Amino acid sequence: MKLSIAQFDVARGNPAKNLKQIAALAERARAAGSDLLCLPEMCTTGFDWSFNATHLDAASDDLARIAAIAQAEGLAICGSFLEKTESGRAANCFHYFDQSGQRLAQYRKLHLFTLFREERHVEAGDRWATFSTQFGELGAAICYDLRFPELFRQLTAAGAWLQLLPSAFPHPRLEHWRTLVRARAIENQVYLVAINQCGVEGHGGEVGETQYFGHSMVVDPWGEIIAEAGEAADLLEVEVDPAEVDSVRSKLSAWDDRRTDVFGKL
Repeated sequence: MKLSIAQFDVARGNPAKNLKQIAALAERARAAGSDLLCLPEMCTTGFDWSFNATHLDAASDDLARIAAIAQAEGLAICGSFLEKTESGRAANCFHYFDQSGQRLAQYRKLHLFTLFREERHVEAGDRWATFSTQFGELGAAICYDLRFPELFRQLTAAGAWLQLLPSAFPHPRLEHWRTLVRARAIENQVYLVAINQCGVEGHGGEVGETQYFGHSMVVDPWGEIIAEAGEAADLLEVEVDPAEVDSVRSKLSAWDDRRTDVFGKL
């Protein structure tokens, strides 16, 4: 399975600009022979919650555009997007569209980032999600979820050999990011694909200006970083192999040696 990891500066409150950028990235990913284009968190709108509140009814149009790009390029696409919930509120939601434009997964962010007051604007999800693709069972999490290992444990127990984490992680927490992404891969013996924003976003008010540090990365089941961007916009190309999960677990049987009789299946 070949992945394209799209690290870019999301234009705040400008879906048209972001969708144009995503279409160009999809064209590049398809030309490189990738099977899946991975996008960062809230990649069509950014975190302008005043704008997002007015854009909720049009959020489904943005998702339809992503599905159309996937179909046009014959390329699966995933990322985190603005979505309107059944109650009419905003959600921060992971979607995975296959190469025909069919949506295979929808996961709403479970852990909302209180430091950025996300809980004031977003309705949290209430369930984790794995999903079946032509590449096997995959799992999804979003940004702040990275700090909660029980979610990744559950995804692994459900069979997800590769887990996708669209994010908007900022300075000064780069070393937290690099450590936690590797830890989630090592402790679960899976691939962890972490796609981060780069650039600066001015939130105003209590939050102020945020500098996203990039460093999108792919970590293998042994915990080795097999691809990592810097702080600038980038499109990483990397190949992953589900057989590597079985290989690592055969050499170090930590997953099989869990004390499920004491701690339960997680």
